[in-house]
Amino acid sequence: MLDKTYRPAEVEARQYQAWEEGGGFGCAPDSNRRPFTVMMPPPNVTGSLHMGHALNMTLQDVLTRYERRRNRDALWQPGTDHAGIATQMVVERQLAADGITRQDLGREAFVEKVWEWKAESGDTITRQLRRLGASPDWPRERFTMDEGLSKAVRKVFVQLYKEGLIYKDKRLVNWDPKLRTAISDLEVEQKEVKGNLWHLRYPLADDPDRHIVVATTRPETMLGDTAVAVHPDDPRYADLIGKDVLLPIVGRRIPIVADAYADPEQGSGAVKITPAHDFNDFEVGRRHGLPMINVMDDQARMNENAPADYVGLDRYDARKKVVEAFEVLGLLDQIEDHIHTVPYGDRGGVPVEPWLTDQWYCDAKTLAKPAIEAVEDGRTVFVPKSWENTYFEWMRNIQPWCISRQLWWGHQIPAWYGPDGTVFVEETEEAAQAAADAHYGKATTLSRDDDVLDTWFSSALWPFSTLGWPDAPEMVQRYYPGDVLVTGFDIIFFWVARMMMMGLHFMGEVPFHKVYIHALVRDAKGQKMSKSKGNIIDPLELIDRFGSDSLRFTLISMAAQGRDIKLSEQRVEGYRNFITKLWNAARYCQMNDCVPVEGFDPNSATLATNRWIAASVKRTASAVEQALADYRFNEAASVLYQFTWHSFCDWYLEFTKPILTGEDAEAAAETRAMTAWALDQILLMLNPLVPFVTEELWRSLSPDRDAALMTTEWPDYDRLTEDTAAVAEIDWLIRLIGQVRTIRSEMNVPAGARIPLQVRDAGPETQARLASHDGLIKRLARLSTVEPLSSEPPRGSAQAILDEATLVLPLAEVINLDQERARLQKEIGKLDGEIAKIDEKLSNDQFLAKAPEAVVEEQRERRDEAVTVRARLAEALGRVSA
Repeated sequence: MLDKTYRPAEVEARQYQAWEEGGGFGCAPDSNRRPFTVMMPPPNVTGSLHMGHALNMTLQDVLTRYERRRNRDALWQPGTDHAGIATQMVVERQLAADGITRQDLGREAFVEKVWEWKAESGDTITRQLRRLGASPDWPRERFTMDEGLSKAVRKVFVQLYKEGLIYKDKRLVNWDPKLRTAISDLEVEQKEVKGNLWHLRYPLADDPDRHIVVATTRPETMLGDTAVAVHPDDPRYADLIGKDVLLPIVGRRIPIVADAYADPEQGSGAVKITPAHDFNDFEVGRRHGLPMINVMDDQARMNENAPADYVGLDRYDARKKVVEAFEVLGLLDQIEDHIHTVPYGDRGGVPVEPWLTDQWYCDAKTLAKPAIEAVEDGRTVFVPKSWENTYFEWMRNIQPWCISRQLWWGHQIPAWYGPDGTVFVEETEEAAQAAADAHYGKATTLSRDDDVLDTWFSSALWPFSTLGWPDAPEMVQRYYPGDVLVTGFDIIFFWVARMMMMGLHFMGEVPFHKVYIHALVRDAKGQKMSKSKGNIIDPLELIDRFGSDSLRFTLISMAAQGRDIKLSEQRVEGYRNFITKLWNAARYCQMNDCVPVEGFDPNSATLATNRWIAASVKRTASAVEQALADYRFNEAASVLYQFTWHSFCDWYLEFTKPILTGEDAEAAAETRAMTAWALDQILLMLNPLVPFVTEELWRSLSPDRDAALMTTEWPDYDRLTEDTAAVAEIDWLIRLIGQVRTIRSEMNVPAGARIPLQVRDAGPETQARLASHDGLIKRLARLSTVEPLSSEPPRGSAQAILDEATLVLPLAEVINLDQERARLQKEIGKLDGEIAKIDEKLSNDQFLAKAPEAVVEEQRERRDEAVTVRARLAEALGRVSA
């Protein structure tokens, strides 16, 4: 017998171990089943499960479990990312605790330390994914730094280099002066800060009494200015274009150039141009052939290109000194308080500098062209489709991709330098040495490039490198391209686009046919979760309290396309109640001997209630299949929730009670078999969404079953016949009982009161149904009698229309009707006031401009809810006759 209470903590570890040991997660390359491939976005090896992971992995797991049971050869490819900066920082912090730096160890010993850390702590995230119920093919787990993937990385780099698609260049990068490395845009966090805007006067070189005013938030960079730009159509400066200003402090003559980048509406309309320290200025510098003077070193201290008394100063000390110098020179026009955004490195935690440096680049523009075409012609489709616009916007304006990082942990760039700087790019040191010896005509000492590759470079190869490319063509041929990629919108450019580029270039085919972009998980108020706000919801804590299935079902139920999830503990608790409802329904079946009957055919049922539940199963399955095919996960969950909680538990099980306790043995036997079958279908359909509780019930209700539920084939529901007459009859019965219950609730009829029901204008079919279901109607609607009515309804009756008939409930002797009318009118008036207040807010432009989007959305939702309740109360008021 099932325990009275479902205890997820006891069930989940046991079931997961059985699944994993049973090999049910594995793909079958030698089978003749059609492959289904999902590539897991590799979480950082340093990571721990957060709510974004929980949503992302749950949705992938639903698809994988579903397709696996539809007899597809499902490969959900797991793995983790080496996470260059994050992992290096973790190990450096550990060393720092012992007073050691990585420089003390040297590169080789430090990398060994990182591998040691990975061996000890690198499986945290994968252990946590198991707690979530994720079912990837764990024995095929890959790591972006394992030998196979490293070989793929080297091969790709060398081939792209030899095709002219990888090259070295001096360009601006996001430079983290604390970590002393270039970082990607994704690793830059924009923070709003209270700062200043300094207005500086630059005198004309040949007319020192005349000045041009420029404004800057970073005065220290003026030491590297090489021009002032004005708009070509700005009449204020028409006579100055082509002339020079004398750069204060430095004494360098720099030109005034005409460039549309200067906005006449902003400030003075003139802007200082520092090509080596600003991304926009860099482009202006290239257009005008300006010198690019780097005035900082890799720690953001002023270097030898700055005036002598500035060399060695930290950027902020240099800023103060520059401002003081302008004041002394009488060239400080004004200082404004200014709120602006400053880019910070998300790992180093200090402001990043646009910094001019030699780096390795990938010609992303060339690689992007076929990737754009692949989405334009539908070979890869985004869901929701609107995200294609984001993809196109990024791809059509793509810049060279900086792929080098100044770290020790990562894929070291396979480039070696000869004594004269000649570079030799090969897959191995031996090949580079051979190339160098041939070039120089003698044995030559080489030095390897110290840089490592951007983590996203190896991630871009994930869809084929994880399958063993270039050494396992049979796996690539079978499982590439993938069916669907499930990911967040924030990495469409950083990861999705780059996989498209690399997949098309090296495989000749898109890496996946569909890209499902899921929304963000926010807190209950719609705010983004962050440590600073203190609103982070830990998925593992929710799993500990409510079970994995409750969290999974909550996330799936709320995963509507294009709408962020507002998550709260109460939501998860609510869906825990659903799991409890399912458990209790199974206990009811077990206690009433409703056990699966081998060979039972639901099409053979004769009772209307049984034929109705069979048809309901068919409709539910069809809706679930369509929802999952369309990646409408929330709709699949909603359909299953409604069918399980309402159709099966609230209605069908109630319908079965008099049959199971009645004297008709044949009807009872049919109903027991149908009840057990319907419960099995619920478990079969719910299983991809809530695998733990469904597996436990599947095994417990019929211990003799050979196969685990997770490997039991998805049934062919098309074979079920749908008895439309039975469906219409039982739907009518449910509507009748529901109408009576609604009136009782709205009019505050005491729960224990048995009241009469009179039915007016009933046709022959309704009369027959009333007679057939008299006992059920009276029991479930708590009625004393059900009788026809041929005259006018008595005074003080509540009425409702059901098809051609009118339901009449005489209430004058049960409740105080005047009091109930007054209560309903008062509640309607209160809601009218609330709606008016919200309307006033929503029509206030000032409120809409200042209020956060989440607050505005909350007001709209409150209004919608109030309007719905008001309509229901107005309907209730209208039902009561005078």
